[in-house]
Amino acid sequence: MASLSIQKSYEYDVFLSFSGEDTRKTFVDHLYDALRQQGIHTYKDDEQLKKGRRIKEELLKSIENSVFSNYELVKIMECHKSTDQIAHPVFYDVSPSEVRKQHGAVGEAFAKHHKEENEQWREALEEAGNLAGWVLSNTADGHEAKFIKKIVEEISLDLCSINLKANKKLIGMESRIKDIVSSLEIGVDDVRMVGIKGMGGGGKTTLAKAVYDHICYQFEVVSFVENVREVSKAPFSGLKSLQKQVLSDVLHDHGITISSVSVGKNMMKRKLCGRKVLLVLDDVDHLDQLEALAGATNWFKPGSRIIITTRDAQVLVAHRVKWIHNVNLLMHEEAICLFSRYAFGRDTPIQGYKRLAFKVLRYAAGLPLTIRVLGSFLCGKNELEWIDALERLKTIPLKETLEILEVSYIGLEDSYKEIFLDVACHLKGAPKTYAIKMLESCGFHARNALRVLEQKSLITMSNCDQYLGMHDHLEEMGWNIVRRLHPDEPNKHSRLWIQEEINDILANNLGTEEIRCIQAWQPLKVSPEIAIKGFGNMKKLRFLSMASFKINFDVKIDEVSQNFPNALRFLSWEGYPHWSLPRLFLANNLVTLEMPYSRIAQLWGLGRGRKKESLGVLYLTELHLSVSDRSVRCSDNGLPMHWLKFCYKEPPSSFRNIEKLVSLDGCCTLENFSEGVCCLQHLRKLTLNGSIAKIPMDIDYLECLEELHLSCTHIKLLPESICTLKHLKSLELKSCFGLQKLPEDIFKLEKLEKLSCSNTGIKFLPDSICMLETLKYLKIDAKFLEKLPGNLGRLESLEKFCLSSAKINNFPDSICMLRHLRSLEVKSCVLRETLPKDFGWLQYLEKIYLSYADIEYLPDSICMLKRLKSLKLILCWKLKKLPDDIGQLECLENLILSGCESLEYIPNSICKINRLRYFCLLSCTDVVELPEEIGCLKCLEELDNTSSVDHLDFCNQYTILGWRNLLLCIMVRPRMPIAKSYYISFWAPKSPAKKTCSSILYGCIDPVVPVKTKGRPKRAIRVKPGFEVSLDLKKKNSCGYCGKKRS
Repeated sequence: MASLSIQKSYEYDVFLSFSGEDTRKTFVDHLYDALRQQGIHTYKDDEQLKKGRRIKEELLKSIENSVFSNYELVKIMECHKSTDQIAHPVFYDVSPSEVRKQHGAVGEAFAKHHKEENEQWREALEEAGNLAGWVLSNTADGHEAKFIKKIVEEISLDLCSINLKANKKLIGMESRIKDIVSSLEIGVDDVRMVGIKGMGGGGKTTLAKAVYDHICYQFEVVSFVENVREVSKAPFSGLKSLQKQVLSDVLHDHGITISSVSVGKNMMKRKLCGRKVLLVLDDVDHLDQLEALAGATNWFKPGSRIIITTRDAQVLVAHRVKWIHNVNLLMHEEAICLFSRYAFGRDTPIQGYKRLAFKVLRYAAGLPLTIRVLGSFLCGKNELEWIDALERLKTIPLKETLEILEVSYIGLEDSYKEIFLDVACHLKGAPKTYAIKMLESCGFHARNALRVLEQKSLITMSNCDQYLGMHDHLEEMGWNIVRRLHPDEPNKHSRLWIQEEINDILANNLGTEEIRCIQAWQPLKVSPEIAIKGFGNMKKLRFLSMASFKINFDVKIDEVSQNFPNALRFLSWEGYPHWSLPRLFLANNLVTLEMPYSRIAQLWGLGRGRKKESLGVLYLTELHLSVSDRSVRCSDNGLPMHWLKFCYKEPPSSFRNIEKLVSLDGCCTLENFSEGVCCLQHLRKLTLNGSIAKIPMDIDYLECLEELHLSCTHIKLLPESICTLKHLKSLELKSCFGLQKLPEDIFKLEKLEKLSCSNTGIKFLPDSICMLETLKYLKIDAKFLEKLPGNLGRLESLEKFCLSSAKINNFPDSICMLRHLRSLEVKSCVLRETLPKDFGWLQYLEKIYLSYADIEYLPDSICMLKRLKSLKLILCWKLKKLPDDIGQLECLENLILSGCESLEYIPNSICKINRLRYFCLLSCTDVVELPEEIGCLKCLEELDNTSSVDHLDFCNQYTILGWRNLLLCIMVRPRMPIAKSYYISFWAPKSPAKKTCSSILYGCIDPVVPVKTKGRPKRAIRVKPGFEVSLDLKKKNSCGYCGKKRS
C-alpha cells in the first residue's frame, strides 16, 4: 500500500505492510532494500520497531506517519479515505479479483477470522482490490527483480511530483525543469553533460535540485555534490573528499579511502563505468574540479547524465559541455508570487501592501535570492518599517545578496576587476564598440576581458551582442566596492559618476590621485576654467568623458592656463569651449581624443607642435569654426592620427600625410574622392557619404582595408581592382541608385563576411558570388533584380539572408543547402511558387519572415525546423493553410499571421507548441474559429486578434465571444489558478475599462493599455494570474454585468 500527502510533513515516505513470513525475508526485503537505495525513507516493522514498544501501537503510528504504505489493511484504508495519503496494493501471487471478492486462497484465509472482524476486513479488502496497484503476474513476465524496479520507479516519480508541488517556495520551476530535461534526453543511450550557468543567487542550485528530484528514479545510482567550489578549497581533503562522496553514493560504501586526487580519478573510471549514474556537481568554478569528478564521458555507462552548475561558462566550454542553459531570472508574476509567500504566507500581497511590494520587486529585479531575503526580512513588519527598509536600500545594499554576488568578483584577475568596475560605473548600457574603444585606450585587452565577464555572468550582451548590460545588483555591487572604503569622501573614490559629487569636487578643487575615471552625463554647474583647473590635481586620471557646456561660442578664450593630467588616455569632451588644448598638457599617454561640436581649431597652442606616438583615435566633427578656419591643424604637429571624421565638401589636403590613419568617415556633403586616400596604407575602415561619382582605380592600394561603406553616391560601377582587397570583410552599398551590377571577380574577396546592397539599381548578381566561402550576411534590396544565382547553396557560411525585389518569382532549390542559415527575410517578393519542398533541410533556421508573397501554402517539410523560433507571414493574401503538423515546431515562440486574408483555419496541432509566447492573427478575416485546446499553451503571453473569430474557449481559463468591432463588456471573476498573466489585444473604438465596471475590474486586471498603431486604436488587457476573463462583444447599450448604460 502507499499513501502520499502535500499538506503535512511525514516521518516516512513509504510504509511497507505485509503478512506472512514467506515474503518477509524475500520479496519484501528486496523491495525494502531497493526503496532505501533510491533514497526513499521506508518503514518496515522488523527494522524500525524499538524495544519495549507494542507492535500494534507502533504500526498504527507508523502508518499515519508515512507518505506511501502497503497493507495494515483497515487502518491503511482509513488513512486513505480520511487523509491525503494514497494506498497502492501489490498483488504478489494473487489476483485483484481474489482480493476484491475474497475467493481462492484469500477467501480461505479470510474464513479463519472471527465474524465480528469480518465485515470491516471485507470492506477494506474490497476497496483495496479496486485500487490501482501492481500485479506480479502481469508485469515483466513475473520476474521479481524487474517487478521491484518498476514499483520503485513509479513511487519515485510520484514522490518527485509531490515534492515539487508540496514545496510552495518553488515558483516557475515546471517550465525551467522541462527545458533542462529536454536537453538531457533521458531515453538516449549516450553519456551527456549539461551545464546550468548564471549569476550568483539566480537559482542555479534550486533548479538543479528540482531536476535531480524529477529524474533521479530513472537511474541506477545518483549523487548530488553540493558546494564544489567551497569544499575543493579545503587544504588537505578538498577534491579527495568530493571524489569520496561520489564513490560512496554510487557504491553505497562509506568506508572508501582515497590517498590522492589521481588515485580518486582512477577509482572513479573503474567504478562508474558499469552503472547508469545521475551526477550533479553544484557550484563548479574551475576546470580542475570537473577533471577530478567527471573527467570524461568514458568514465560513465551509456545512459548516464551529469548536470553542472556554475557562474563561469568558460569552465563548461573548456570541458566540452555541449548543452549549456542560462538560468532565467524570475518574471514579474513569478517574483510577486515568491515574494508574497515569504512576506505574507500567500500568493499575492495583502491589502495595503501591494504598492510597497512592487517597490521591493523593482529593487530585486527578478533575483530569487534577493526576493527571498527581503520577503523573510519584511515578514510581520508594519507599513512604516517597510518604508524605512526601502529607503535604507537606496544607500545601503543588501548584505546577504552582495556576499553571494561578490564571490564572482573576488575570483577575477586584477585587470578584469578594473574592467568590471569600469562597466558598473560608466559603461552599463553603452555600445560594445564604444566600450572596447574606451577600455583599449586605457591599456586593457578589452575584447577578451568582456568575454570573460560575460562567461562569468557578471555582464550581459543585449540586442545582438551590441550593447553592454548588467544586472542592477551587480551594478550596485560595483558601486559598493568603489565607495565602501571611504563612503563619505567621494574625492577618494577611484571612479566618479554622480553629478553632484563631480560638481562639488571640481568647484572646491578637492581632486586627488585616487581618482581614475570621471564621466559626467550632464553639463556641469561649474565653469570650464574651474573644471579644467580641478582636473589638474587628479594625477592618475585615465578616463574623462564630459557632456557639453552651455557655451556662447561668441566668447573668445585665447589662453588656457589650466591643465589636464598627463596620465589621461581617453579624453572626450562634447562642446569643448576653447580653441586649443591646454599648452602644458603633454598628452604623452593620450590614445583617444574626441571633441565633437567644439570650437577647437588647433590641438595645441602655437609653438607647441609635438609628435604624439600614442594617439590612436581622433574625433573632430561638426566643429564650430568660421569658414576661414575650416582646416584643422593636425599634421603640423606630426600627429600619427588613427581615426578621422570630417564634415567638409573636400577633406583636408594635408590628411594624406597622416600615415597611420585607421578610419576615415566623410559626410553627405563630400563631392570628391581625394586621391590621397589611396595612399593610406594602414586604413582599415572607409565610410563615404556624398555625391561621389567614381571610385579611383588604385583603391587596391588600401591593403589593410576591412570595411568599405558607400552611401548616397552617384557611383555607377565598382572598379575591378576592389576585388583585390584581400582583407575586406564588409562591403555595404546603400542608396547607390546608379549601381547596376557587382564586379564579376567578387569571389576574390576571400575574407568577405558581409555584403549589403540596399536601394541599388542592381539587375543581376554574378554567379561568382556563390564562391564567397566566408560570407555570413547577404542583403540584396534591388527592385530590378529578377532572379537569384542557381548555386546559391554554395554559400556554406551564410547565416542571414535578406532579400527584397518585386520581380523575384521563386527560390532556387539549392537554397535548401544553406545548412548554417539562421535567418531568412524575404520582403516584397512575388514568389508565385511555394518555397522549395526540401525547405526543412535548413536545420539551423531560427527566423522566417515573408511579406507580399503570392504563395498558397507552406511546404510540409517546414515542420522539420526544430530550431525555428519566429515565423512571420505578412500580407501573404493567397495563403490558404498552414501545415497540419505545425505543432512539431517545438521551439517556436512567435507566430505572426498578418493580412493573410485567404487563411481559413488554424491546425489543432498548434496547441502542442509549448513555447509559443506571441500569436498574431491580424486581419485574417476568413479565420472563424481557433482550436478548442489553445488554452493549453502555457507560455502564451499575448494573443493579437482582430479577425472574425466567433468562438474561442481557452480551457476554462478565459473565454472570448464574438471578436467583432462592437461594444465591449468585460466580466472578471476568480477561477482556477493560472500560472502567469497574459495579454488580450483587440480593436475597439473606446476603452472598455470605464468607471461603471471599475469595481469588477479592480484587482483582477491591469488598466487597459492603448497601443499606438495606424488606423483604429488598438488596446490590450493584461490579465493577472488566478482570474478568468470573458469578453462579450454583443450589441448592447448597457453593461451586461452591472446594468449601467453606455453612451
